[in-house]
Amino acid sequence: MTAKKQPTIYIPHGGGPCFFMDGMGPPGTWDGMAAWLKALSQSVPERPRALLIVSAHWEEPKVTVNTAAQPDLLYDYYGFPPHTYELTYPAQGSPAVAEEIVKLLQQNNIDCGTDSKRGLDHGVFIPFKLIYPSADIPVVQLSLKEGLDPAFHIKLGQALAPLREQGVLIVGSGMSYHNLRSFGKGDSGPHSLHFDRWLDQAISQQPEAVRSENLTAWEAAPSARAAHPREEHLLPLMVVAGAAGQDLGRRTYSEMVMGMAISAFQFGG
Repeated sequence: MTAKKQPTIYIPHGGGPCFFMDGMGPPGTWDGMAAWLKALSQSVPERPRALLIVSAHWEEPKVTVNTAAQPDLLYDYYGFPPHTYELTYPAQGSPAVAEEIVKLLQQNNIDCGTDSKRGLDHGVFIPFKLIYPSADIPVVQLSLKEGLDPAFHIKLGQALAPLREQGVLIVGSGMSYHNLRSFGKGDSGPHSLHFDRWLDQAISQQPEAVRSENLTAWEAAPSARAAHPREEHLLPLMVVAGAAGQDLGRRTYSEMVMGMAISAFQFGG
């Protein structure tokens, strides 16, 4: 049976373990995002064979693939309640899919490495505890490349695109707005809206070439550096946009969270 082509998706993963604790913002702050994440699996055509996740929280000198058969969790957040360091997500890895990824990158002249020891960071297990709570789909994590060059990460996504035809769901996990000093401060809200409006226009229903050109030049967008003083939370979007190929993108989630505009995008599906 031939797998149906999977979409590619860019998701917000919230702040630390925000969905599993109280007190991070006013009551209900994260409820809308959590509800959207819980419903996300309904937007894919069939149950994925595996998940390929690019998180904002893993950077390496060269693109690196997690090859662990049973990845641990990396609790890479600090100062949160003790129970948030006991959260579990016992998903299996997939050395076979990891090998497919390495081959695709090598075929496209992208230097890559492997890592069988690193755990899945919170950009993976926190949102996916909501998306696929049974943890019964294999997970392979892929790093960003240091330097955070947008054109490179679009090319990286293009190299990974064939996996979509093989039942692999490619997800970029970050935040479309990520200026931590501004969350909860109303005076920065307009900056987030300016960038969010540009991001939607740059992506939604744009042909592949135009979309790639827009994303490559993201720093010229209105309030770009106010939204992303450092762009690691935006770069996973470049990967999924590259993997989208000619499939058009659309905004699938939009909300003001602690005064900041946050969005998610899906390509295809």
